[in-house]
Amino acid sequence: MEDLINKIKSSISLSPKAEEYVVSIAKEKKVYKGDVLIRQGQTVRNTYFVKDGCLRAYSIDKNGKEHTLQFAVKNWWISDFIGIYNNELATLTVECITDSNIIKFNAKELDGIYLIFPEFEAFQRKNLERHVVSLHKRILNQLQLSASERYELFLKQYPDIEQFTPNYHIASYLGITQQSLSRIRVRKGNK
Repeated sequence: MEDLINKIKSSISLSPKAEEYVVSIAKEKKVYKGDVLIRQGQTVRNTYFVKDGCLRAYSIDKNGKEHTLQFAVKNWWISDFIGIYNNELATLTVECITDSNIIKFNAKELDGIYLIFPEFEAFQRKNLERHVVSLHKRILNQLQLSASERYELFLKQYPDIEQFTPNYHIASYLGITQQSLSRIRVRKGNK
């Protein structure tokens, strides 16, 4: 729980009562490679803070093809925010790529924290701002950069992820085939 509290305290002042409340609604949990925390088409009730490990959020299109939207590593949040904020069924599946330690929150309880401790609004606003900026950059990168350039950015954003993430997840995130990813890696290795 200390990682999460430190993450919050890096953005806002946290009173002992607020800290106690966060701890009271949080559930630390060990999850294992292959575990599914949210399944596309189901009701979304939780959001997750990653203490360590790696999770991914992806959707499956009508042709059965997976599209990875996000990887979440240490100190990142992950959920299906469309499902939570629009009160819709999940558009994403969230699964564990590696054995991981997470902190699970009921989304409604977490949302209720703002009424009790208004200082959390600034923390959440900053989280949402970072998330929106990240998504906008991702969209622009998909539209404007070559596959090779997107791969280079991916390696900077997730420096150690290749050691435990299957190639097809990385290719899916980059919007390319596994064969294209292999060619990019070969060209990169020859430089």
